[in-house]
Amino acid sequence: MTAADSNTHAGRTGRTATPQDPAAADAPVPSGAPGPDDTLDLELPAELRALFAEDVTADDRAGRPAALDDLLDGVADWGPVDTPAGTFHLVPARPERDLPVVSHWMNDPAVAAFWQLSGAPAVAERHLRAQLDGDGRSVPCIGVLDGVPMSYWEIYRADLDPLARYYPARPHDTGLHLLIGRVSDRARGLGGVLLRAVADHVLEHRPGCARVVAEPDLRNTPSVAAFLAAGFRFSAEVEMPGKRAALLIRDRALRHVL
Repeated sequence: MTAADSNTHAGRTGRTATPQDPAAADAPVPSGAPGPDDTLDLELPAELRALFAEDVTADDRAGRPAALDDLLDGVADWGPVDTPAGTFHLVPARPERDLPVVSHWMNDPAVAAFWQLSGAPAVAERHLRAQLDGDGRSVPCIGVLDGVPMSYWEIYRADLDPLARYYPARPHDTGLHLLIGRVSDRARGLGGVLLRAVADHVLEHRPGCARVVAEPDLRNTPSVAAFLAAGFRFSAEVEMPGKRAALLIRDRALRHVL
Protein backbone atom coordinates (compact mmCIF):
# COMPACT_ATOMS: atom_id res chain seq x y z
CA MET A 1 0.00 0.00 0.00
CA THR A 2 1.63 3.26 -1.06
CA ALA A 3 -0.86 5.68 0.39
CA ALA A 4 -3.57 5.71 2.98
CA ASP A 5 -7.07 7.00 2.77
CA SER A 6 -8.24 7.80 6.20
CA ASN A 7 -11.24 9.22 7.88
CA THR A 8 -12.36 8.27 11.33
CA HIS A 9 -13.00 9.72 14.72
CA ALA A 10 -15.51 12.43 15.42
CA GLY A 11 -17.08 14.15 18.26
CA ARG A 12 -14.54 14.06 21.04
CA THR A 13 -14.46 17.85 21.09
CA GLY A 14 -18.15 17.95 20.53
CA ARG A 15 -18.04 18.55 16.81
CA THR A 16 -21.47 18.64 15.38
CA ALA A 17 -22.64 17.71 11.93
CA THR A 18 -25.38 19.36 9.99
CA PRO A 19 -28.10 16.74 9.52
CA GLN A 20 -27.93 15.28 6.05
CA ASP A 21 -29.94 12.93 3.91
CA PRO A 22 -29.94 9.51 5.65
CA ALA A 23 -28.82 8.05 2.33
CA ALA A 24 -25.49 9.69 3.03
CA ALA A 25 -25.08 7.93 6.32
CA ASP A 26 -21.62 6.82 5.37
CA ALA A 27 -20.32 10.15 4.15
CA PRO A 28 -17.79 11.11 6.79
CA VAL A 29 -18.99 8.95 9.68
CA PRO A 30 -17.58 10.61 12.78
CA SER A 31 -17.78 9.00 16.18
CA GLY A 32 -15.35 11.09 18.14
CA ALA A 33 -13.18 14.05 17.29
CA PRO A 34 -9.68 15.00 18.38
CA GLY A 35 -9.41 17.77 20.90
CA PRO A 36 -8.46 18.75 24.44
CA ASP A 37 -10.48 15.90 25.94
CA ASP A 38 -8.88 13.38 23.61
CA THR A 39 -8.22 9.68 24.07
CA LEU A 40 -4.56 10.33 24.69
CA ASP A 41 -4.93 12.69 27.65
CA LEU A 42 -6.10 10.05 30.10
CA GLU A 43 -2.99 8.88 31.93
CA LEU A 44 -2.87 5.19 32.79
CA PRO A 45 -1.88 4.95 36.49
CA ALA A 46 1.00 2.68 37.45
CA GLU A 47 -1.22 0.60 39.72
CA LEU A 48 -3.66 -0.01 36.87
CA ARG A 49 -0.80 -1.02 34.62
CA ALA A 50 0.22 -3.59 37.23
CA LEU A 51 -3.30 -5.01 37.30
CA PHE A 52 -3.28 -5.42 33.54
CA ALA A 53 0.08 -7.16 33.68
CA GLU A 54 -1.20 -9.61 36.31
CA ASP A 55 -4.31 -10.34 34.25
CA VAL A 56 -2.34 -11.74 31.31
CA THR A 57 -2.14 -15.52 31.15
CA ALA A 58 0.77 -17.58 29.86
CA ASP A 59 -1.29 -18.36 26.76
CA ASP A 60 -1.83 -14.66 26.18
CA ARG A 61 1.87 -13.97 26.39
CA ALA A 62 2.64 -16.79 23.98
CA GLY A 63 0.28 -15.38 21.39
CA ARG A 64 0.91 -11.65 21.62
CA PRO A 65 3.08 -9.00 23.28
CA ALA A 66 2.68 -8.20 26.98
CA ALA A 67 -0.62 -6.52 27.78
CA LEU A 68 0.90 -3.10 28.31
CA ASP A 69 2.65 -3.26 24.96
CA ASP A 70 -0.58 -3.98 23.18
CA LEU A 71 -3.82 -3.06 24.89
CA LEU A 72 -5.83 -4.01 21.79
CA ASP A 73 -4.71 -7.58 21.16
CA GLY A 74 -2.57 -7.09 18.10
CA VAL A 75 -4.60 -5.07 15.60
CA ALA A 76 -1.72 -5.38 13.14
CA ASP A 77 -2.16 -9.17 13.10
CA TRP A 78 -5.92 -9.32 12.68
CA GLY A 79 -5.70 -9.80 8.94
CA PRO A 80 -8.35 -9.19 6.26
CA VAL A 81 -12.06 -9.89 6.57
CA ASP A 82 -14.62 -10.58 3.87
CA THR A 83 -17.51 -8.12 3.67
CA PRO A 84 -20.42 -7.67 1.23
CA ALA A 85 -18.43 -4.79 -0.25
CA GLY A 86 -15.24 -6.80 -0.75
CA THR A 87 -12.17 -7.83 1.21
CA PHE A 88 -11.40 -5.31 3.92
CA HIS A 89 -8.17 -4.94 5.87
CA LEU A 90 -7.28 -2.64 8.76
CA VAL A 91 -3.63 -1.66 8.37
CA PRO A 92 -2.01 0.33 11.20
CA ALA A 93 -1.08 3.75 9.89
CA ARG A 94 2.53 4.73 9.27
CA PRO A 95 3.13 8.49 8.89
CA GLU A 96 6.04 8.01 6.51
CA ARG A 97 3.75 6.14 4.13
CA ASP A 98 0.26 7.40 4.86
CA LEU A 99 0.60 11.03 5.91
CA PRO A 100 0.03 12.58 2.45
CA VAL A 101 -3.33 10.92 1.97
CA VAL A 102 -4.41 11.33 5.59
CA SER A 103 -3.63 15.04 5.45
CA HIS A 104 -5.44 15.29 2.13
CA TRP A 105 -8.56 13.76 3.64
CA MET A 106 -8.37 15.99 6.71
CA ASN A 107 -8.39 19.04 4.44
CA ASP A 108 -11.64 18.01 2.78
CA PRO A 109 -14.11 20.63 4.08
CA ALA A 110 -16.67 17.91 4.84
CA VAL A 111 -14.10 16.20 7.05
CA ALA A 112 -12.41 19.26 8.55
CA ALA A 113 -15.67 20.36 10.16
CA PHE A 114 -15.56 17.24 12.35
CA TRP A 115 -11.89 16.51 12.81
CA GLN A 116 -10.42 20.00 13.00
CA LEU A 117 -7.16 18.56 11.66
CA SER A 118 -6.96 20.57 8.46
CA GLY A 119 -3.92 22.60 7.55
CA ALA A 120 -0.32 21.61 6.91
CA PRO A 121 0.58 17.89 6.96
CA ALA A 122 2.26 18.44 10.32
CA VAL A 123 -1.17 18.84 11.93
CA ALA A 124 -2.29 15.34 10.95
CA GLU A 125 1.18 13.97 11.65
CA ARG A 126 1.05 15.15 15.26
CA HIS A 127 -2.32 13.46 15.66
CA LEU A 128 -1.02 10.16 14.28
CA ARG A 129 2.25 10.18 16.20
CA ALA A 130 0.52 10.98 19.49
CA GLN A 131 -1.25 7.64 19.17
CA LEU A 132 1.66 5.69 17.73
CA ASP A 133 4.01 6.95 20.45
CA GLY A 134 1.47 6.32 23.21
CA ASP A 135 0.79 3.26 25.33
CA GLY A 136 -1.30 1.43 22.72
CA ARG A 137 -4.78 2.34 23.89
CA SER A 138 -5.59 3.83 20.47
CA VAL A 139 -4.41 2.49 17.12
CA PRO A 140 -4.87 4.60 13.97
CA CYS A 141 -5.49 2.46 10.89
CA ILE A 142 -6.01 2.76 7.18
CA GLY A 143 -9.00 0.85 5.87
CA VAL A 144 -8.11 -0.96 2.66
CA LEU A 145 -10.97 -2.32 0.56
CA ASP A 146 -10.03 -4.74 -2.21
CA GLY A 147 -6.49 -3.39 -2.10
CA VAL A 148 -7.50 0.28 -2.23
CA PRO A 149 -7.01 2.58 0.78
CA MET A 150 -10.37 4.30 1.33
CA SER A 151 -10.96 5.05 5.00
CA TYR A 152 -9.30 6.03 8.25
CA TRP A 153 -10.11 4.29 11.53
CA GLU A 154 -9.14 4.50 15.14
CA ILE A 155 -9.60 1.41 17.28
CA TYR A 156 -9.39 2.43 20.93
CA ARG A 157 -9.90 1.20 24.45
CA ALA A 158 -13.09 3.00 25.46
CA ASP A 159 -12.65 1.89 29.07
CA LEU A 160 -9.31 3.75 29.17
CA ASP A 161 -10.62 6.76 27.25
CA PRO A 162 -12.09 10.01 28.63
CA LEU A 163 -15.38 8.64 27.28
CA ALA A 164 -15.37 6.30 30.29
CA ARG A 165 -16.10 9.34 32.47
CA TYR A 166 -19.49 9.71 30.83
CA TYR A 167 -20.95 6.20 30.71
CA PRO A 168 -20.74 2.98 32.80
CA ALA A 169 -17.75 1.52 30.99
CA ARG A 170 -16.88 -2.16 31.30
CA PRO A 171 -13.38 -3.65 31.14
CA HIS A 172 -12.12 -3.99 27.56
CA ASP A 173 -14.93 -1.96 25.96
CA THR A 174 -13.57 -1.10 22.52
CA GLY A 175 -14.44 2.08 20.63
CA LEU A 176 -14.53 2.80 16.91
CA HIS A 177 -14.00 6.04 15.04
CA LEU A 178 -14.46 5.96 11.28
CA LEU A 179 -14.13 8.43 8.48
CA ILE A 180 -14.68 7.49 4.86
CA GLY A 181 -11.85 9.14 2.96
CA ARG A 182 -12.59 8.97 -0.72
CA VAL A 183 -15.53 11.05 -1.87
CA SER A 184 -16.42 8.33 -4.39
CA ASP A 185 -16.94 5.89 -1.50
CA ARG A 186 -19.46 8.06 0.32
CA ALA A 187 -23.25 7.76 0.10
CA ARG A 188 -22.94 4.15 -1.08
CA GLY A 189 -23.90 2.36 2.13
CA LEU A 190 -20.29 1.48 2.91
CA GLY A 191 -20.39 3.08 6.35
CA GLY A 192 -22.85 0.58 7.79
CA VAL A 193 -21.29 -2.38 5.96
CA LEU A 194 -17.77 -1.65 7.17
CA LEU A 195 -18.77 -0.68 10.70
CA ARG A 196 -20.56 -4.02 11.11
CA ALA A 197 -17.59 -5.94 9.71
CA VAL A 198 -15.03 -4.14 11.84
CA ALA A 199 -17.11 -4.37 15.03
CA ASP A 200 -17.44 -8.12 14.52
CA HIS A 201 -13.72 -8.30 13.69
CA VAL A 202 -12.98 -6.63 17.03
CA LEU A 203 -15.16 -9.13 18.90
CA GLU A 204 -13.51 -12.04 17.11
CA HIS A 205 -9.98 -10.95 17.92
CA ARG A 206 -10.57 -9.49 21.38
CA PRO A 207 -12.07 -12.32 23.44
CA GLY A 208 -12.10 -10.17 26.58
CA CYS A 209 -14.22 -7.52 24.88
CA ALA A 210 -17.98 -7.91 25.29
CA ARG A 211 -19.00 -4.62 23.65
CA VAL A 212 -17.97 -2.30 20.85
CA VAL A 213 -19.06 1.29 21.44
CA ALA A 214 -19.39 4.60 19.61
CA GLU A 215 -20.47 8.10 20.59
CA PRO A 216 -21.55 10.19 17.57
CA ASP A 217 -23.18 13.56 18.08
CA LEU A 218 -26.94 13.14 18.31
CA ARG A 219 -27.37 15.86 15.70
CA ASN A 220 -25.29 13.88 13.24
CA THR A 221 -28.16 11.73 12.04
CA PRO A 222 -26.23 10.15 9.12
CA SER A 223 -23.56 8.90 11.52
CA VAL A 224 -26.10 7.53 13.98
CA ALA A 225 -27.97 5.87 11.11
CA ALA A 226 -24.79 4.16 9.88
CA PHE A 227 -24.04 2.68 13.30
CA LEU A 228 -27.61 1.49 13.70
CA ALA A 229 -27.44 -0.11 10.25
CA ALA A 230 -24.27 -1.86 11.44
CA GLY A 231 -26.11 -3.59 14.30
CA PHE A 232 -25.33 -1.14 17.07
CA ARG A 233 -28.15 -0.41 19.50
CA PHE A 234 -28.96 2.96 20.99
CA SER A 235 -28.11 2.85 24.69
CA ALA A 236 -28.32 6.38 26.05
CA GLU A 237 -27.83 10.07 25.48
CA VAL A 238 -24.55 11.20 27.01
CA GLU A 239 -23.69 14.81 27.81
CA MET A 240 -20.05 15.33 26.84
CA PRO A 241 -17.94 18.47 26.52
CA GLY A 242 -19.33 20.38 23.54
CA LYS A 243 -21.90 17.83 22.43
CA ARG A 244 -24.74 15.56 23.40
CA ALA A 245 -23.77 12.12 22.13
CA ALA A 246 -25.64 8.98 21.25
CA LEU A 247 -24.02 6.09 23.07
CA LEU A 248 -24.25 3.21 20.63
CA ILE A 249 -23.28 -0.36 21.52
CA ARG A 250 -22.75 -3.56 19.59
CA ASP A 251 -22.97 -6.43 22.06
CA ARG A 252 -21.16 -9.71 21.59
CA ALA A 253 -24.28 -11.51 22.82
CA LEU A 254 -26.45 -9.84 20.18
CA ARG A 255 -24.06 -9.84 17.22
CA HIS A 256 -25.95 -12.63 15.44
CA VAL A 257 -29.33 -11.05 16.17
CA LEU A 258 -28.87 -7.40 15.24
